Amino acid sequence: MPKVKEPRYHQIAQEIAEHIVNKQFLVGEKLHARSTLAATFGVSAETARKAISVLADLDIVKPVHGSGVEVLSREKAREFLDQAKESRDLQTTHSEIKGLIAKQKENLANLDEAFSLILDQTQRVRKNNPMSPYEFIPEADSPMLNQSIGSLNIWQNTGATIIAILHEDEIILSPGPYANIMPGDTIYFVGSDKTVEAIHQFFAV
Repeated sequence: MPKVKEPRYHQIAQEIAEHIVNKQFLVGEKLHARSTLAATFGVSAETARKAISVLADLDIVKPVHGSGVEVLSREKAREFLDQAKESRDLQTTHSEIKGLIAKQKENLANLDEAFSLILDQTQRVRKNNPMSPYEFIPEADSPMLNQSIGSLNIWQNTGATIIAILHEDEIILSPGPYANIMPGDTIYFVGSDKTVEAIHQFFAV
């Protein structure tokens, strides 16, 4: 069963976002310097810096030189937390399916029935929920591999928002722009049907 590997700085980013959603940090408020935030959340200054960078990239906060960090959006903080929860739910679903396959590998008829049921449920969920995640494994010789999400400009080129990467036996949730996509990785993303086509074309050999 794959292990979830969520960076510590991403956990701290979620904790800060929760403070914003719960109105402990108000929109327009100036938060303390990164060193003070680090002490508040019990992490290093570098971890706090990365957490703030994640939130700044999503326009949830804005670092203001010499005067701390300004809170910009409560709504975007909520969206960030919702996406993080969806990523965790995805990992749980993936683990459950792997467990089902392991138990049913000697009974192909039951496995086929279970797969058909899962496929039917997935199609119905995707029809009712356009944000249901898609799964894609690029060809091992794709020229787009061994590069970071940010350098590839995946969202700008395809419209896809990557919510998780399965690398060997670890799932990296909300990987961010600095995560690399390696050969054999499975990419989980959200978007429209056009986004799925764009992802296939983008990683085409």
